[in-house]
Amino acid sequence: MSDQPQQPQQINIELGEKEAEGIYSNLAIITHSPAEFVIDFTRVLPGVPKARVHARIVMTPQHTKMLLGALRDNVEKFEAKFGEIKIAGEMAGTPPTHFSVPPKEPRFH
Repeated sequence: MSDQPQQPQQINIELGEKEAEGIYSNLAIITHSPAEFVIDFTRVLPGVPKARVHARIVMTPQHTKMLLGALRDNVEKFEAKFGEIKIAGEMAGTPPTHFSVPPKEPRFH
């Protein structure tokens, strides 16, 4: 066995042209089971009574918790550099209770 510390493995990540454009979302619906979290990204537009899912991400509970930590870390870094992110309609000092309200029954179209 070697006493030298292991070097972290480097991963090359490719970003396709379509994916590089990104998808705008202003609503995320999050559901979960014991085995996975499902995050459906959609957008709700004024005057449009129907919204469709533009992207669905399925993650293990462990990866979801890691994502939560990474998001928290990045929001803290953003706010340290650019100032606090204000949530419209949020009362001062009261954190939001949710980002989205999932439907009572999952509906897949």
